[in-house]
Amino acid sequence: MNIQTKTAFFDEPLYLESGRILQPFEIAYETYGTLNEDKSNVIIVTHALSGSHHAAGTYEGERKAGWWDSLIGDEKAVNTKEHFVICMNNIGSCFGSTSPMSINPITNEEYRFKFPVLTITDIVKAQIRVLNSLGIDSVKAVIGGSMGGMQALCYAIEYPTFAKSIIALATTAYTRPWAIAFNKVTIEAIRKDPDFKNGYYESKDIEENGLNGLAVGRMAGHISYLSPSSMDDKFGRRYVNNDGLYELFGRFEVERYLEYNGYNFPKNFDPLSYLYIAKTMNIFNASRGSDTLEQSLSNIQSKLHLISFSGDMLFRPQEMQEIFDTMKSIGKEDIVTYREIQSDYGHDAFLVEVDKFKEQIENILKD
Repeated sequence: MNIQTKTAFFDEPLYLESGRILQPFEIAYETYGTLNEDKSNVIIVTHALSGSHHAAGTYEGERKAGWWDSLIGDEKAVNTKEHFVICMNNIGSCFGSTSPMSINPITNEEYRFKFPVLTITDIVKAQIRVLNSLGIDSVKAVIGGSMGGMQALCYAIEYPTFAKSIIALATTAYTRPWAIAFNKVTIEAIRKDPDFKNGYYESKDIEENGLNGLAVGRMAGHISYLSPSSMDDKFGRRYVNNDGLYELFGRFEVERYLEYNGYNFPKNFDPLSYLYIAKTMNIFNASRGSDTLEQSLSNIQSKLHLISFSGDMLFRPQEMQEIFDTMKSIGKEDIVTYREIQSDYGHDAFLVEVDKFKEQIENILKD
């Protein structure tokens, strides 16, 4: 598979939904496969909160492949022998695109809290800027799950003729209190950690030592990404072998799992980026700019394919069912499909249970 990693730089201002301006800005992105002559084989892949532009394949010396490697690649469902796949790192993220720890050209110091709050609309607008710079004015499909699914819906609503197909997985039309509550735990844990230093920490200190507040918040996040059934199957009531049952801080296996994932995460993810991205997700509302969801969805002209997972406790299946029902109620039943996949895994099923939906995506891309 032909993998290329690049960064697009823009000196022209990006006008944000808040009324603020981001200038200049850059976006890291990765491409897979080869662009055909008429540029008709482009597929956009959008990533979730902690994802990046590294969606597939492996770098030299890398042990872990990209986050959707089971879906994207030569002879896979998103076949890079046929399609030219682009995954862009969201602005605000900490993997190469302009973010809170980027240098503010006005002050010549990191933005930190002077970075603007972004919306999904802003993120997609920046991505469109990258695509236009590549001479791409339409694509075959946009595919994304979770926060990536929010972006996919944004493409469908705000750029109605841009994509032939939109595939949104494990997402929602607007973030509900349940998801906002989980984000609140992480936000408060970060802010109240003394090592956060009110946002004026040194990046190298976080990379070396992590941030306990972000680690604890990430543990809460992992609970929302799984489900009671998946935890039963994965851990049961097994106890860590070398921890004493009657030791106060002896651990069940599920506790060790949360510690491992929680305390490793901050060494690879910037706390301020996390705060800004959580805010972006919290304020997402596909009806923004319209009076109702019906009015927003009435803009859609692409074929919209919705995929939910029965065990998803973060963005529950009924949230995607609402999008489907609304599309039908406004007379767009001919361009929308909905499938609820039976899964006990939880929200992260869209990342780990690819076998359950890869054939569907492959068939959509053949259309």
